[in-house]
Amino acid sequence: MVLSFVGSTRPAAADPSTPTTTVTIPASPSITVPDSLTTIPPAGTPTTAAPSDAPTPPAPAAPSAPAASGSGSGSVSINLGNAITKPSESLEIIIALTLLSIAPALLIMMTSFTRVIIVLSLTRQALGLQTVPPNQVLAGLALFISLFIMGPTISQMNQKAVQPYLNHKITADAAYKAAQAPLKTWMLKQTRQSELEVFIGASTGPKPKTPADVGMATLIPAFILSEIKAAFIIGFVIFIPFLVIDLIVSSSLMSMGMMMLPPVLVSLPFKILLFVLVDGWALVVKSLITSYR
Repeated sequence: MVLSFVGSTRPAAADPSTPTTTVTIPASPSITVPDSLTTIPPAGTPTTAAPSDAPTPPAPAAPSAPAASGSGSGSVSINLGNAITKPSESLEIIIALTLLSIAPALLIMMTSFTRVIIVLSLTRQALGLQTVPPNQVLAGLALFISLFIMGPTISQMNQKAVQPYLNHKITADAAYKAAQAPLKTWMLKQTRQSELEVFIGASTGPKPKTPADVGMATLIPAFILSEIKAAFIIGFVIFIPFLVIDLIVSSSLMSMGMMMLPPVLVSLPFKILLFVLVDGWALVVKSLITSYR
């Protein structure tokens, strides 16, 4: 068998008696070489690979400049949940607990409670009763009488200080000053000039030009002394009719020779009867209320 290659330069002679098989080999594809690669650089010259035709990545965009604020200031403020403009809940709880702990002292020193409780206690002693009415009853009565007397002042403090502070309209410092103004005005109205001059003269600070310039540390003790003095004056007036009854009963018993019978035991029913007939408790409370007007 004779193989015949197409494209060879010298084909073999064909034998007529032998069958032939023809195998075709395809021609190799043509390859185009750039001119830059056909040039052979001289020896010793470094070769550089030709740049590829890959697309050039885009240049990164320049960061935009931040917008200038209108005010031009460099300050930074952080406000989480409007926590700067309103007081925190923990601060409000601390203030409430502090007020509750010092509420008895404030009630005694800065309201009409001192005068009322002293007058009620002197009235009980003038009647000759030691435990009737009980102390709890007298303290409760004095408390509600004080709230009634201080009602307009407390309303002003609530409107000008407490409610604006709870509604986050004013700060704690502004609320304190707003609440102090009506209370200070009321205390100055009930304080006598003599007691006030005692504490102003004893103080080492600058002397106030007007009563409104007096500090609370000077005003509070002067107010307490004035309340005690006024309470003793009212108590003296209440004691006089009961003292007259005691003198009459005592002289009557001695004239009858009843030396062993205590005069207090005999005069007590007459004093209670007189106090009930003239509606004594209402008169005492009325005199206390009118003494602050």
